[in-house]
Amino acid sequence: MDRIAKLELFEQLRREHEFGVGTVAGVAAKFGVHRRMVRQAIASAVPPDHRYPQRVRPKLDAVTAFIDAILEKDRGAPRKQRHTARRIHRRIVKEMPEAAVAESTVREYVRERRRQMGLLVQETFVPQSYDWGHEAQVDWYEAWVDIAGERTKMQVFAIRAMASGAAFRRAYLHATQQAFLEAHEAVFAYFGGVFRLLRYDNLKSAVSRILRGHRREETARFVAFRSHWRFAAEFCTPGKGQEKGGVEGEGGYFRRNHLVPVPDVADLEAVNAILLAGCRADEARVLDGRTVSVGTATATERDHLLPCVAESFDLADIAFPIVDKQGCVAVRTNHYSVPVRAGTRIEARIYPTHVDLWHGGRRLAGHERCYGRRRHAGSRSLSRRAQPQAGRLGGLETPGAVAAGGTLAGLLRQPVGPAPPSARATERNPCHDGGGAARPGVRP
Repeated sequence: MDRIAKLELFEQLRREHEFGVGTVAGVAAKFGVHRRMVRQAIASAVPPDHRYPQRVRPKLDAVTAFIDAILEKDRGAPRKQRHTARRIHRRIVKEMPEAAVAESTVREYVRERRRQMGLLVQETFVPQSYDWGHEAQVDWYEAWVDIAGERTKMQVFAIRAMASGAAFRRAYLHATQQAFLEAHEAVFAYFGGVFRLLRYDNLKSAVSRILRGHRREETARFVAFRSHWRFAAEFCTPGKGQEKGGVEGEGGYFRRNHLVPVPDVADLEAVNAILLAGCRADEARVLDGRTVSVGTATATERDHLLPCVAESFDLADIAFPIVDKQGCVAVRTNHYSVPVRAGTRIEARIYPTHVDLWHGGRRLAGHERCYGRRRHAGSRSLSRRAQPQAGRLGGLETPGAVAAGGTLAGLLRQPVGPAPPSARATERNPCHDGGGAARPGVRP
């Protein structure tokens, strides 16, 4: 009998006893119930809770002491090396074969004992609300793509605006500090402004040492970058992913909806084009508990962001290698060719995706950055007047060099035309309209 039916029966019993038969025996006989129930109805209009007697557990009782000892010993064990209910049952089967107890019975007992011992803690989470343009959360996650037929693991930078729910993602081959900072500038261009607060976990690109509480010793380059763009940074407690839970689920959602099946692309730019298209498509979503789409909310939030600064931050790492006898320089253990006399010290500007080689205020060569070790990278581009049609480059001499008038040394004595000024020094900030080409994959 359900709760409502029993309440209605109690009401009839009480009325019959007060206005009808008037005796317990008569009421019980009329309704066909026990006299004990009639007395309960007379005492209270609310039926008492049913109390089930403690059942005898002969099979489980034989192993409860063994299970309790395991759980007590687990108090001092590392968190990820404690017994599960299944592991306990397997030990019972192996060490106590005479105890024929089911795994489900062991599982229920382990759950109850852990609750009694305080080992099963139920955390409570409070939903947060955010002001427009105030906070965004940052994270890295991994994704696989096929680049030129080769399965490649990408490091995807992800950021989520907490007020609007909009997200932006950008892929790199390695999650270096330069990639980390460059992705920030792409974010500011995509949203058209700067968030006042960015929340991170304790990634090495920003944190050099974790101090007490929420205090962190940040890297000098990240502090300068943060000061340049005028945003504040907060870092989560280690192991507490819920402190930036808004972005934690973005990686899995995006992979399932935009990277399945595994994309087959030609290069990294094509990967980022797919990511950008996915970001645009997600603007049509309406998140749970909201009445407007992500895109509509983003348009509202854009008006509350800090304006972008006039000039970008110089992201290049600078090195000064010496050209070897093969016409190459060693940059981060890899070798890049450059058309300069051996023994010359040149300037190498290292970016997340390419390396530019400069000398005497001129850009001599550009290479795609190689992340291997002790490899020789081919030249991506040379300055117009320094690029030979045929000849010797990187220690290789072809017949064209002789036809052109000799060796590489003769070629290098030709004057080198001035290259464009430093791209980072004169680049117009992508957050501003007008002038210059927009950065590929970034909203102008």
